[in-house]
Amino acid sequence: QVKLVESGGGSVQAGGSLRLSCSASGQSDSSSCMMWFRQAPGKEREGVGVIAGDGRTRYADSLKGRFTISKDIAKNTLYLQMDSLTPEDTAMYYCAADRYCVGLSLDPLTYLNWGQGTQVTVSS
Repeated sequence: QVKLVESGGGSVQAGGSLRLSCSASGQSDSSSCMMWFRQAPGKEREGVGVIAGDGRTRYADSLKGRFTISKDIAKNTLYLQMDSLTPEDTAMYYCAADRYCVGLSLDPLTYLNWGQGTQVTVSS
């Protein structure tokens, strides 16, 4: 089992940036594959990006170029750098982790461990 704790959310104006962090504790091999997803009120969950243990990444097509996912292996911490934010990026952001990356899935339901989320609010 892995415990995931997100941080770094907050309020920002459109065009601004935020960096989210997700600290993983527990069995490190159970968090080899980590991803971010988000959910806005009244909308379905949306995968943002995933990073495998070997560094391979995959992003949602709509977010490419604005969001960057990375991981500090020594700290077992996942990051999400978000730039050029728009009000449409307002959502609760969650990290998720699992032992394996199956096809670099962006579906959070394929990940065993989820965090509690951190709120991102972008104002116009």
